[in-house]
Amino acid sequence: MKIGKYELHQIETGIFGLDGGAMFGIVPRSLWSKLSSPDEENRIDMALRALLIMGDNRAILVDTGVGNKFTEKQKRIYRIDQEKENLTASLQRFNLETEDITDVILTHLHFDHAGGATSIEEGEHVLTFPNATYYVQKKNYEWALNPSDKDRGSYLKENFVPLAESEKLQLVEGEGEILPGIEVLVSNGHTIGQQLVKLSDDKQTLVYCADLIPMASHIKVPYITGYDIYPLKTIEEKKSLLSKASSNGWILFLEHDAKSAAVKIEKSEIGFTVRETICL
Repeated sequence: MKIGKYELHQIETGIFGLDGGAMFGIVPRSLWSKLSSPDEENRIDMALRALLIMGDNRAILVDTGVGNKFTEKQKRIYRIDQEKENLTASLQRFNLETEDITDVILTHLHFDHAGGATSIEEGEHVLTFPNATYYVQKKNYEWALNPSDKDRGSYLKENFVPLAESEKLQLVEGEGEILPGIEVLVSNGHTIGQQLVKLSDDKQTLVYCADLIPMASHIKVPYITGYDIYPLKTIEEKKSLLSKASSNGWILFLEHDAKSAAVKIEKSEIGFTVRETICL
């Protein structure tokens, strides 16, 4: 897919599993299990899907998956599977090495989005993309350093403190264009300072939804995760984005949907629904 000067490609970095109840909040299992079948430990399949943006002499990556620093025990807990799909192999399909990435836009610093930003070499945490500038909202970085008790387990400092120490981290303040033709929208319901990535030209618009709308199932307005810091804010932000997307034919890129990478939606009497599945 091409938008403006950029070619866009989905980058699969693996599959992991989270508790289905946590991913659907107040929605009963009898409903959400019809959309995402849980395993014997109540976990559902979730993608770890990044977005590769190429053009203008840049190779830009939006989010990085969980990375490869987890212990075997942690991999079992989160049922991480990177045998078929992983970040390095997916980049190689486009003849790219980690050194070729020029920019990394992190929607927020939860481990399943920023874990791949750093790696371990000879016992030290190093930048996975040594030549890249990393972008994250200043408010999210500050929150990640001092998270709440509710989300402390999602912010692992080894994923982001090395970025700041290397002086490769650029803290973004608010909405607007951060690279030519690429802007960010700020969302504060899931966590403070999450940034969604938006690309537009005169024909189409794509929004990387991150955890505001992690899966197609979450297009239903009340379907929000139990991880959200401010759930009512999430609902407000979802309504706003979904209204714009349905009215203007925007493409919504889904980071965690195991089946669909992107969709277009429509509004009907029963609310917002998927109109079309998009292949990048």
